[in-house]
Amino acid sequence: MEERKVEYIELIYDLIFVYILGRNNELLQFIENGFIQKSVFFTYLMSLLIIIQVWNYSTFYINKYGRNSIKDHIFIFINMFLLYFMANGTKVYWQDYFFEYNIAWLFIMINTSIQYYLEIKNHQNNINELNYIKDTLICLSIEIMLIVLNILIYRFFLIALNYIPVLFAIISSFIVTKKNKNISFDFNHLSERAMLFVVFTFGEMIIAISNYFIDGFNLNDIYFALMAFLITCGLFLAYEKLYNKIINRTGNNLVKYYMFIHILIIFALNNITTSLGFMRIESISLEPKIIFLIASFVIYFICMLLLLKYKREEIIITKRIILFSILSLVIFVMLMLIFEDNMYINILITVIFIYSNYCLLSIVSKKPFK
Repeated sequence: MEERKVEYIELIYDLIFVYILGRNNELLQFIENGFIQKSVFFTYLMSLLIIIQVWNYSTFYINKYGRNSIKDHIFIFINMFLLYFMANGTKVYWQDYFFEYNIAWLFIMINTSIQYYLEIKNHQNNINELNYIKDTLICLSIEIMLIVLNILIYRFFLIALNYIPVLFAIISSFIVTKKNKNISFDFNHLSERAMLFVVFTFGEMIIAISNYFIDGFNLNDIYFALMAFLITCGLFLAYEKLYNKIINRTGNNLVKYYMFIHILIIFALNNITTSLGFMRIESISLEPKIIFLIASFVIYFICMLLLLKYKREEIIITKRIILFSILSLVIFVMLMLIFEDNMYINILITVIFIYSNYCLLSIVSKKPFK
């Protein structure tokens, strides 16, 4: 396939997802009994998965069949308009916006399915592409029916089943990929889109840590502001090093798994952003917010390890490197739990852990590690 470049329309499209991510993160600011309400966290998780799923369908369509045409622009703008309604329904009291949210989601899926349907006539002579499009259409059609069913069940029984179409979309995506092994994707384009989404997520983190700079100009406030800033920079530098120096972004068939790992990365970064905000809120119990912070970092760095599967041929990843990374992660968790009562120490431990892994990535990317 000819290498596809990320178009300006795709960047504009992604901005609406940045807005929704910000709205979604606001859900985690509602505290009950010293921590996040379970029902609110579930709403946050479902909203995140739905938005990522919408983004995935659009991204894979553009990667395969996008032509940067007027028709493509129209479909994208329709999705953007509908996404505003989903963003407006991303609230703690989501019940008041249930129909607005789900009807918008329904029409986005219908809009996406029309795009795939129109591609059938362009691939009549390519049986592999035709089968892939038809399989995707079947999955989209089933998801559309599940969303309709969800709306009807809530209308008559006040039972929300949003998680069913979401889980179906995730599972069916892997099934379609496995069934259509001969279908090729432009990995460079997909990896760039995923990278940009991660960068936008870092943008949310940069905005969030600005709260560390508003209290005053004394040693205590400067210390925590500096640590929060170093954490953000270190996480970004580690991902940048992995993306630019280690990952082979050409000719890889495991694109769906690569994108799934990035879904987890975005999830982890959102949680880290929230965790850094929690550190300043005294009404939140210390133990749960430390555990929340630790879990977020663990997910992020496990995803970074999983991305090493996509390394360039000249990069050598030995068992010693993997063991060192895992050991540093275990030590980080243990030290954070030991010093959970001392915020000065545990935020310093976090910075040391992040930059030690960044240094390891830097060594690996420069020369073979033996």
